[in-house]
Amino acid sequence: MMSKHLIGLTLIDAPHSALNNAGTEASEATENVVAVKKLQKGRNTYPYVSGQAWRNWWRTTLEQEFDDWSNSPIEREKKIAFTAADPVTYDDDDVFGYMRAQSEMQGKKKVNVTVTRLSPLKCSPLISIAPQTPTTDWGVMARHEGDPVPYEHQFYSCVLQGIFSLDLGAVGAFSDINRTGYKNIAASYVQKIEDAGGTQKNNKAPWGLPKDIRVRRCRQTLEALPLLSGGAKLTSHLTDVTPKLIILSVLDGGNHPFMNLMVERDGIGELSFPALREVMEDYADRFLDSIYIGRRAGFMDELDEKLRELASDKTLPCEVVYDSPNKVIAQLAEKLETHIGDSP
Repeated sequence: MMSKHLIGLTLIDAPHSALNNAGTEASEATENVVAVKKLQKGRNTYPYVSGQAWRNWWRTTLEQEFDDWSNSPIEREKKIAFTAADPVTYDDDDVFGYMRAQSEMQGKKKVNVTVTRLSPLKCSPLISIAPQTPTTDWGVMARHEGDPVPYEHQFYSCVLQGIFSLDLGAVGAFSDINRTGYKNIAASYVQKIEDAGGTQKNNKAPWGLPKDIRVRRCRQTLEALPLLSGGAKLTSHLTDVTPKLIILSVLDGGNHPFMNLMVERDGIGELSFPALREVMEDYADRFLDSIYIGRRAGFMDELDEKLRELASDKTLPCEVVYDSPNKVIAQLAEKLETHIGDSP
């Protein structure tokens, strides 16, 4: 069996938003225009939020909402910034990954050791599901004496789609193999893992933290989604960035079959039920849990009847659980322990 992955597709409603800005753009009218991030597909424009920004909302929310979650301090040397690279002490170093060049004493010799941890949590950018040209809004700073200072900024009204994957077997598991990209910990770090209750099956296996720590980190990463907050321009474009539609499951392997469930037709984004049924049929032997679908009432209400029919269809190769986003997230979070082994 391959590594088990918690996979998800999420939609964020951004009806009046400027969640991730690209900096200033030149304008004939003013010299200070704040532009949103956007990409072009042919002639169409699609606003987006970078994966880095989404991950930052996620990381910050985890620290703010969970008392036993600990984020690593940031250190800076000249133009380089890095975390402590300590995945035992700091939950985010484990889940979000790191890279740090450091040195340690090996006998009487000081040796440079670079440790790298590929993030178990991977995500896409959040991209509009349909074309949308941002609106330019005028503003004026006029609370001072003299001429007012005009400025512009962009915002948009769209639905943003993102996908994510959490490698359940990688959380709390650390390799000391001396290969680029595989060396998560230096040899001197092994004692710290052992002191934390960590074990290793054999000398080729990764070191693993106790199951309760690994389960907590996986659960809290998922449970943070209904609590997410963040984004630019919140003082004048307040946007709730929690999922309004979410599709979740646990998959055997690292594929992401939910990636193409949202389709664009005539400039409008919609959920493709034929694509969803095909995914369930094609990956029936890979899904290790139900397909959980959460929708916030008031968002895409036209989907409600079809989603209820899907959840009651006993002929499907996978069970479908349909409820609100918070409730399906809580249900799957409760079951994650059954997908996480006693050792990595």
